[in-house]
Amino acid sequence: MKKIGILFGQENSFPQAFVDRINQKAEKNISAEFVRIDKVMQAEPLDYAVIVDRISQDVPFYRAALKNAAICGTAVINNPFWWSADEKFFNNALAVKLGVPVPKTVILPSKDLPDDTTERSFRNLAYPLDWDGIFNYIGFPAYMKPFDGGGWKEVYQLNNRDDFFKSYDKTKQFVMMLQEEVVFNDYFRCYCIGGKHVRIMQYEPRNPHHLRYEHGKAPASKKLLDTVKNYVIKLNQYLGYDFNTVEFAVRDGVPYAIDFCNPAPDAEVTSVGQENFDWVVETAADYAIERAKKQKDGLDNLTWGEYIRTSAAGLPLISAKVKPVKEDISVGKVEHPIEAEGKVKKVIKVKDPAEKISEPVKVKAPEKVKKDKAVKEKPKKSGKK
Repeated sequence: MKKIGILFGQENSFPQAFVDRINQKAEKNISAEFVRIDKVMQAEPLDYAVIVDRISQDVPFYRAALKNAAICGTAVINNPFWWSADEKFFNNALAVKLGVPVPKTVILPSKDLPDDTTERSFRNLAYPLDWDGIFNYIGFPAYMKPFDGGGWKEVYQLNNRDDFFKSYDKTKQFVMMLQEEVVFNDYFRCYCIGGKHVRIMQYEPRNPHHLRYEHGKAPASKKLLDTVKNYVIKLNQYLGYDFNTVEFAVRDGVPYAIDFCNPAPDAEVTSVGQENFDWVVETAADYAIERAKKQKDGLDNLTWGEYIRTSAAGLPLISAKVKPVKEDISVGKVEHPIEAEGKVKKVIKVKDPAEKISEPVKVKAPEKVKKDKAVKEKPKKSGKK
């Protein structure tokens, strides 16, 4: 019996519906359950053919356990090695090389020095930075956000230089990106599963969280939706993500990829809505079963993106071809009046997860080791105006 597990944190509706849907399909020799870890021993498997990871970005222990499971043959969705190396600034650079429009973006050193560093650690960094060159390139208004963050945390909207420096002073040890503002008249958030199944959703990031998935907006053109779909597939195939969302802001008819590093994307029914929820549960369940059938013990069963394959072959990105796939796009009725392929025929009922999810065991954290005072002293700031 091959087991599919889901590893998750505080979310409620998606994990239970995902497990239930796989078990309802009654695939021969395949079952699904919540991952249970009682010990992790080096080079020993966790007894799962597939694990869907929804939480390791916040729990380093889980990330280490998933890497260990992967080298023993578990197909982890998403690849924990790539996810550990990935970040938004690199993604933007990759998009530029692939011909996908993105906002102008620069990366900034952290305002405060990282722990255990001094100014001598930054002798290769110019002081001050070329602020005039940076501001002339980006322009204002602009946004500043962490280069590897998410969930709209530590995001600042800036109207001028003074706004920038006031906000930059608050960023502590975060490595930040400064990015031009894209004033948009349309916005999409797109699920992509398996590098080929795409769900385009109308989205309004300026609304309160529970009202961001819009309904009743005028349909987008088929040409625009086709372009968005192609960009979604290209980005996910090159990044190698099995389960991701891509966000596009449309300015003057051009879709700009704003955020495409969401390997544990929101899938709560209360925020994405029932129709989108049904699609993501059904598609994720089918894809996890597909991966379980292909999984072979003791081998590498991870997804490695075209960027890795192209680089390993010594080929330039600009001439690289995205491997052909059978594209599957699903678009809600609000976005376009075409008949969506592979519609979910069954409404998935969400159970109360409290019935099956036990409270986590509270473990007392070990006391912090006190550092030698002579080593601890260092300047507080690294970013100078």
